Amino acid sequence: MTDTKQILIAEDDASIRLVLVDILESEGYQVAVATNGEEALALFESAAPQLAILDIMMPRMSGYDVCRAIRKSDAALPIIMLSAKSEEIDKVLGLELGADDYMTKPFGVRELLARVSAALRRAANSVTVADEVGPVCFGEIQLDRARRQLLRGDQEISLTQLEYRLLLAFIQHADRALSRDELLNAAWGIDYQGTTRTLDQHVSQLRHKIEPEPSKPRYLLTVHGYGYRYKPE
Repeated sequence: MTDTKQILIAEDDASIRLVLVDILESEGYQVAVATNGEEALALFESAAPQLAILDIMMPRMSGYDVCRAIRKSDAALPIIMLSAKSEEIDKVLGLELGADDYMTKPFGVRELLARVSAALRRAANSVTVADEVGPVCFGEIQLDRARRQLLRGDQEISLTQLEYRLLLAFIQHADRALSRDELLNAAWGIDYQGTTRTLDQHVSQLRHKIEPEPSKPRYLLTVHGYGYRYKPE
């Protein structure tokens, strides 16, 4: 393998940390290691990694806090959260803060490598789509596709890489019912191994950003038992 991308690992458990390092280095990745949240943030700034793997429960700064801090300066870095917890609220919080994926310990080697590879590939294939037809409007909210910015007037609304890809998939297939699998393939890639619940969480986040009343969506409509449909203005 010739991939020399650098991956930031932030994990306070020494045994898990060593396993992660061994797995990733054996696949040809360079690894920067942090044992707490403060070290992770410092390494993000100095090492310029192409992907970050953040444990949620760490001393000094939690993985949530590190993720939030990274997203203030880098909206595109792929972030995978690790946790021994499996409660849905933990996953939702990580995704709302801008994480791209979430893995619950214990996890398999092949699953970890597949998710890392998929996240890096999505980031590499992410391109800016030229805004040839003007901005896309959701009431007073506008999506500038050339700049990949979601705006309310002059105020920018934060939009993660995954949210942008998902929103773009809806726009490109306006008024068409899209299955959950189609949307997962469009935003996460065909080799994504997560669940459709992850998609539902991201759609919910998008609704809170573009819908006047998220509980009564006007643009991103649910197609019960199937998926979703984008209804343009």
